[in-house]
Amino acid sequence: MIAPRSRSALLAILLALAFTPALAAQVDTNQGEANPGGKGIGYLLNYLNMAGTERASQFQPLTERERTRLYLKTMANPLGYVKAAFSAGINQWEDKPEEWEQGASGYGKRFADIVGQYSIQRTVTFGLSSALHEDNRYFNSGKTGVRPRTAYALSSGILARHDDGKRYLSISQIGGVAAGAFLSRLWQPPSQSSAGDGAVSFGITMGSNIGFSVVKEFLPDLGRALAKKQRSRSNAPPATSGPAEKLVPSAHDD
Repeated sequence: MIAPRSRSALLAILLALAFTPALAAQVDTNQGEANPGGKGIGYLLNYLNMAGTERASQFQPLTERERTRLYLKTMANPLGYVKAAFSAGINQWEDKPEEWEQGASGYGKRFADIVGQYSIQRTVTFGLSSALHEDNRYFNSGKTGVRPRTAYALSSGILARHDDGKRYLSISQIGGVAAGAFLSRLWQPPSQSSAGDGAVSFGITMGSNIGFSVVKEFLPDLGRALAKKQRSRSNAPPATSGPAEKLVPSAHDD
């Protein structure tokens, strides 16, 4: 069986792939919301906590108003609820935790559990990042080569930028993940309520965040490749056929 966090990461990857051609169009035209699918792109970038397609060299510190606006958009992002509904459905199918049983009531508990953990994580991260002036958004490295870009992406899973643009250990992100993992034990049934269970949840979430940063780094490249392939197909000249065969003989035919 696939672990719940792995399923969530898989769903996020599928959502990202669905929007990559539109994301590339945004990069090429720099029209943002005016592009077809622009609103969906906005939801995706917010869900992935990406600073659009900006590179690290383009970093500008967030104002408190901008930070608050991003937090509110994150809490209302429909993709977060899609992921929660998907994960709750799988947990329902696997009957985890078994104390919550089946039926609408059991599904509701599982859905509320996932939304609750996510809400705590994002709220605590927002509060700490505001106090510490940390920016956890993902900025593209601007580097060349798979190895340097991958190394940058992996480190981004635990680092945040301060107002001066330098990256340090992200207290806000680590604190938010820890809060979501351990505080959610308060409403978990006995089979999932121990500190050890909280530690496992914390480790899985942090590992998922670190690994998924690689997807964020290369996602615009994939979008450009898909969009280029699509443009090549649409611009290709139509196939020409040979001389049309005579279907009806003329009066001059022998």
